This record gives sequence, C-alpha cells and structure tokens, in this order.
Amino acid sequence: MNLESTKADDIAGLIEEAIVSGDIAPGTVLRQEQLSERFGVSRTPVREALRRLAALGLVSFEPNRGVRVRTLSHDDLREAFLVRAELEALVTAEAARKMTPEALEQLEECEKRFARLTREIRSHEPGGNRRSLMGEWMRANHAFHDVLYRVAAMPYVESVAKAARRTFSGPTVWAPVDDELEVLYERNQAEHRAIRQALAAGSVDGARELAREHVMHSFELLTTILAHVGADWVRA
Repeated sequence: MNLESTKADDIAGLIEEAIVSGDIAPGTVLRQEQLSERFGVSRTPVREALRRLAALGLVSFEPNRGVRVRTLSHDDLREAFLVRAELEALVTAEAARKMTPEALEQLEECEKRFARLTREIRSHEPGGNRRSLMGEWMRANHAFHDVLYRVAAMPYVESVAKAARRTFSGPTVWAPVDDELEVLYERNQAEHRAIRQALAAGSVDGARELAREHVMHSFELLTTILAHVGADWVRA
C-alpha cells in the first residue's frame, strides 16, 4: 500500500467518525480544498477518501455541487433497520451455536457498560457533554453486537450488516427523557440481557427472535428521540 492510499484510509476514517458522531451534519457540503487544508495533504488522498465514503453510502457526489453528506428519509431509516434486523438475527443464531464461556463473559462486560451509560442518559441531568455521552452509549451498543459478529465468524454477513448500521449511526442526539423515552431506553437495555441469557442457554431460535425484535425496537427508540428534538436532518 502506497503512502497516498494510507493517507486516504486515515482521512476516510476521520471523516466517517465525524459523520457518525454528528460533528459533520447530514446535508453538509464537503469541499476538497477545505479538507486538504484541514488534514494538511494534497487533494489526491482527499478525493480518494471521499470516493471510499461514497462507496459506504455516507456521502454522495452531486454534479456542480461537490460532495454532500447523505440525508435520510424515514423510509430510508426503516429499510436500513429491516436489513440489519434480519442480519443480526442470522448472526445471533449462528453465535448461539458457537458460543464460548469467554465470549459470554465479554458479552456480560459489554452489557454492564451499556447499562451504566443507559442509566446516565435516562437521568434528567446527565452532566458533561451530552453528545459525547450519546457517542459512548452508541459505541457500547456496537461493542455488545460486535462480540456476536466475532463468535459467528460470518465476515460477508458482518460487512453487509455493518454497512446498514452506518446508515443510522448518526447524528448522536440526546433528548430530555420523558416517560415515553424512559420505557424505550429501559426496554433497549433489558433486551441485551435477554439476548445474553438466551445465548447462555443455547437457545438458537430464542436468540434469533430476540435479536430481530431488539433491532426494530432500536428503530422505534431512534425515531422517537428524533421526533422529540424536532430533528430537521431527516427528509420528509
């Protein structure tokens, strides 16, 4: 791998992180000259990085307008969640067949971290940077599911599922937690525990159905949060 290609990988990773975290908002136009100056490189690796992000569906090239961070409609989001729900169900069922004591311990640790962060989010005054807290919460959620990907050892399915996951990874938004969100956050956390327990019991069908329901319940949680904050980044 040559130096320009390595730079492109690094830049693509940094821009992806900024999009996923919400630091770069959906609909933002990315200008190559500004990115070149920001990262201290020529336009060549920047152009290549943007092509890679376009292949991931995070940005799009628009004639005479440059490169724009993708925006989503409600239907786009729902479709991405439907895809991930089926793939997560498949991966979780396969993981149930291959589960090890070590992986169950890792899942429990991930579950505890996710539970702690969920409690912080559910507090009315979470303190600190709310966007940072939501980013931590999202990464903790991914970490739990990533254990299942590793155990299932289905690299192609994993790549497709994670591409769907990128579609709705951002922006990381926080909304004041009312009674409705309280119930949805509590259910989301409890579902991690239920999935782990089904895996520990070796219940392939049970783990599969729990994983599918969990992803679609996560869709309900996300759309409820966005409705609470009146997010305007999602197309009508």
